[in-house]
Amino acid sequence: MIITKDHIGGLVFLCLSAAYGYYTGDISMLPGDEYEPFNAQTLPNILAYLGGILSIALILTASRDAGDRLSLKGYDFPIVVKLLVLVVLFSVALEWVGFLLSTILFLIGGYWLLGERRVKTLLIASVPFAVFIWFALSQLLDIYLAPGRLFTTLFGG
Repeated sequence: MIITKDHIGGLVFLCLSAAYGYYTGDISMLPGDEYEPFNAQTLPNILAYLGGILSIALILTASRDAGDRLSLKGYDFPIVVKLLVLVVLFSVALEWVGFLLSTILFLIGGYWLLGERRVKTLLIASVPFAVFIWFALSQLLDIYLAPGRLFTTLFGG
């Protein structure tokens, strides 16, 4: 049996979709919403089913040519590990410095790890995007984003 990158990608996506679908049952609903045709769990359930269907389709239609065998040569795994560490640091920084600053630092760190060294480019690529996401979430969608413990300790609130 020949296993290709498409097979592995489909299996990973299938596992993620199954886990996502499993945890959609943990989404809380208002009393009586479980009888409504559309509730807080509806869209996540649909996304989980679509992810499962598409991943199974990817597994079934993946190329089985001998030339497409799985090869790990040419991949830069140290960069992948560093980016994963950066994601963990981002999750820790969210609580301490808040969404906006931690997102800016995360993007700057990610671009720097990927090879960009010009400070102007790092700032132009990170700050406007982070500010736009913050504005869309907090101002347009009215989602509360905690300012961070450092901000509340220094400035109160």
